Amino acid sequence: MNHGAVRTVRAGRRTVEVRRADKVLFPGGPGHPAYTKGDLVDYYRSVAPYLLPQLRGRPLMLERYPDGVDGGRFMQKNTPEHYPDWITRAEVAKEGGTVRHTVCDDTATLVHLAGQACLTLHRWLSRAGRPYHPDRMVFDLDPSVEGFEPVREAARLLGGLLDELRLPAALMTTGSRGLHVVVPLDGRQDFDEVREFAKDVAGTLAADHPDRLTTAARKKDRGDRLYLDVQRNAYAQTAVAPLTVRARPGAPVAVPVAWDQLDDPGLGPRRWSIADAVEQARSDPWADVPRRARALGPARRRLDALRG
Repeated sequence: MNHGAVRTVRAGRRTVEVRRADKVLFPGGPGHPAYTKGDLVDYYRSVAPYLLPQLRGRPLMLERYPDGVDGGRFMQKNTPEHYPDWITRAEVAKEGGTVRHTVCDDTATLVHLAGQACLTLHRWLSRAGRPYHPDRMVFDLDPSVEGFEPVREAARLLGGLLDELRLPAALMTTGSRGLHVVVPLDGRQDFDEVREFAKDVAGTLAADHPDRLTTAARKKDRGDRLYLDVQRNAYAQTAVAPLTVRARPGAPVAVPVAWDQLDDPGLGPRRWSIADAVEQARSDPWADVPRRARALGPARRRLDALRG
């Protein structure tokens, strides 16, 4: 296939044209093969049944690498005029105006974005219809040192506290360095309330384990402690979507995992790549997450009681 070749991909009821499908986006290296734009398209098309429920209705920020991961990246908020008119847009308020974000509601949109060398999809924690009321709360477990053991330990501690507060929590590798713990909400609270609650949960945990965990935003204040990052719980902030590809060697993927997989010695933040993430997705560890959404009121009362 020459570089000008166009590949047509069937996606649901639509046919999407992918240009330069043989373009290498991930160069090969020790222990991992090279991956092309066509490989990226095939991955996203395969994983669509599990990914789309996590994206529908949510404004996205798109992380694109037109020249591959070794070239420049750009973060795309506004949907370009030339995108097909069948792709959903969401106009949301920003300071001094609005932004027209892309929304990925179907497989054809997913294939089109992959064809635009969009590697990573960053999703809002709220939906376009109710932008100020998140239905997800995210804790980012960000290690200060190499090694996965502190992340594993922090996830267990956080999971235990959320369990005490009777909040369901879902676990995800980030494809980068750590784990995300995601709590499904019913959307009653606004971002200020959710962020304040997340800060208090993180603060409580860090106070109980001051030698291992911290809420210090500045790296120089953390030492070797793991950072419990709750900054994403704010209007117009985004978090890496489950099953999205990361711009790192070997094309690692952010993957939902079951809590008992924390005990697997082979688990790590980059355990899965586009070569095998679909298999893990099919086990669907987050299948019941949407049905378990909670209001934060009762959990807030339990947390305040714990904090005395």
